Amino acid sequence: MEEEIPQHPPEKILRAALSELKTQQAIACPLMAMNLTWFAKIAITTAFLGRLGEVELASGSLGFMFANVTGFSVLNGLCGAMEPICGQAYGAKNFKLLHKTLVMMITLLLLTSLPVCFLWLNVDKILICFGQQEDISIEAKKYLICLLPDLMITSFLCPLKSYLSSQSITIPIMFTSALAVILHVPVNIFLVKTRGFEGVAMAIWVTDLVVVVMLAVYVVVVEFKKGGGTWKEGGWSDQTYEDWVRLLKLSGPCCLTSCLEWWCWEILVMLTGKLPNAKQAVGIIAIVLNFDYLLFSVMLSLATCASIRVSNELGGDHAGHAYRAVCVSLGLGLGAGLAGGLATVLVRGNWGGLFSRDMGVVRGVRDAMLWMGILEVVNFPLAVCGGIVRGTARPWLAMYANISGFYFLALPLGVVLAFKVHMGVRGLLIGFMVGLLCCLILLVVLILRINWTDEANKAQRLAADCDKDVGCKASAIADNIASA
Repeated sequence: MEEEIPQHPPEKILRAALSELKTQQAIACPLMAMNLTWFAKIAITTAFLGRLGEVELASGSLGFMFANVTGFSVLNGLCGAMEPICGQAYGAKNFKLLHKTLVMMITLLLLTSLPVCFLWLNVDKILICFGQQEDISIEAKKYLICLLPDLMITSFLCPLKSYLSSQSITIPIMFTSALAVILHVPVNIFLVKTRGFEGVAMAIWVTDLVVVVMLAVYVVVVEFKKGGGTWKEGGWSDQTYEDWVRLLKLSGPCCLTSCLEWWCWEILVMLTGKLPNAKQAVGIIAIVLNFDYLLFSVMLSLATCASIRVSNELGGDHAGHAYRAVCVSLGLGLGAGLAGGLATVLVRGNWGGLFSRDMGVVRGVRDAMLWMGILEVVNFPLAVCGGIVRGTARPWLAMYANISGFYFLALPLGVVLAFKVHMGVRGLLIGFMVGLLCCLILLVVLILRINWTDEANKAQRLAADCDKDVGCKASAIADNIASA
């Protein structure tokens, strides 16, 4: 590494690191605000469901969980391929590739939504097969039918956000997301009065539609007209068969990486339902994960920021800057992990009481959040490592690490500790902590072995000078997967 990345005096290194830290702060802070508004929107939706009654709350929550697992996690995962492609293209000033990727990703997500729609229309049968109550399953189907338009809207929303954030344009995303949350309350009030239970689901896609319209107007009117020549770069409709094959090669690992992690946490919740005191255990893990969701908004923002910075610098042929971005991102991830873990431990005495008056649940939350705090110290830098490898267009590294850590270690070990050693929720969390630690070690070793000069050269060959040959380079960043 010393031969590839030139050494500088400590003072110069410190100034460069502080400059990179300032750059990442400008990107990450709006993303954190955006993600926090997303969780606030979920909380508002849950509150309106709870006001309608127990059946409506259970049905809506179950339906939304099914929508996340089968729909939104898939669409968000597929869209992760835009970060390395658009990030490196922007670094190389290849606006044609940026435009082309945006159109291709929207098309891909719309096509993916079709089989997801089929699943949602048969959700009642699926849930009943998995042992859910018939009345709750039927109501969950009504909820998802009214949520169906959000699949199409998300197919535009995710690519627009990735398109802008890959160019370090995050302020518009933050403001539009904040406005959507502000509108979410009156929209819910109106639709609940007119449509009842179904109105809560409709309010979700109505506010998402507002964000899509505003971001699309920004892209068309503000960014392109003020940016000058990006319209002339073209690339909107000259996709080839090879472009699609290469994009799918990159989208697949991105989707699996996101879904494997998402699904594993859902499995954790389901496993708690098999413990001896199932109702108490499910209540404990639900309350603990509610705090983790708040931290996840910061975690996800740092991971996206790392991906953006690494891909931008590689696309700009700045190997040293990319390496510096990696070091700063890892430092931020570790610092945020320590802060998140400390916050989890500090609030563990009061957090459970906000959700339950059952002293058994409160004591269980206090114990579980101690282990969850240790887990957060690992989870933050792990998320950042995933963003780094995604920025180098190698998401398959994170995919293999997730399979190894989550499914070969975390789940089996958690099951043994929870059910064989009779440690309950604590055993599940300890198993996850060990699995995540192995994921982190594996990814850090792989990142340390990366030759950043070679990565910058690959990005230049794959993302630059596309205007010389219209179809030659589009989405070819994904060739890193095949060549590896």
